[in-house]
Amino acid sequence: MLEDYVQLLKMHDLKVTPQRLEILKYLDCHRTHPTADEIYTALKKNNPSLSKTTVYNSIDVLNKHGLIVILTISGTEKRYDFTHAPHQHFLCTRCEKIMDINIRCPNIGKVVDEGCKIEEVHGYFKGICRQCLEKQKEKNA
Repeated sequence: MLEDYVQLLKMHDLKVTPQRLEILKYLDCHRTHPTADEIYTALKKNNPSLSKTTVYNSIDVLNKHGLIVILTISGTEKRYDFTHAPHQHFLCTRCEKIMDINIRCPNIGKVVDEGCKIEEVHGYFKGICRQCLEKQKEKNA
């Protein structure tokens, strides 16, 4: 699996560094849309010499080369996503969990028909997730 990340970096003419590999692996294995600080905290546990600056710089490079996507669903907080296939996101306003939703945008074809190249599509839904609704239902019962 690590070899997949190595190939991904090489395909984008990026230097293969342990930090970039770990960030890609973390985002691929943890589809929780973490913040940069959450990524740093998680990776620091197994790599005490890791600096926050290195994580931020690596995330910036990975994003600029299209390997990861920045989400800004709630305010200005940046979160990161490894999934490249077009998809939308749902933010639970209670537990603040962000979930992937596979819904096709019905207007993409219209934009492409106009001769445009779509590079990003953002669709955000906000509400209360099933788990929070079930907890509320149990609490009220």
